[in-house]
Amino acid sequence: MTEFKDATISRLANVYFDGQVTSRTVTLADGEKKTLGIMLPGTYRFTTDTRELMEIQSGHVEVRLDGQDEWQSYQDDSSFEVPGGSAFDIRVNTVTDYCCSYGD
Repeated sequence: MTEFKDATISRLANVYFDGQVTSRTVTLADGEKKTLGIMLPGTYRFTTDTRELMEIQSGHVEVRLDGQDEWQSYQDDSSFEVPGGSAFDIRVNTVTDYCCSYGD
């Protein structure tokens, strides 16, 4: 999906890690929430309450989900899922444009 129709976008940015990771919340007409954001190079740790689908629009990251030893690489037009109630480490190797979708 390259665009969202009938959506509300929050003007207030979500800012993490001193501005190294930012996003805007998008709420679709059916109530589904997503975030669109940019991550600058660095290593970060995120926790999740609900399942997340992270779509890497452009850039290069390496991800290690809780319970895994190995880092997995994701680049342009790829995605990974994070189980709800968990956490993940992400190494951002290049400026990365992403879309995160939240599930139950």
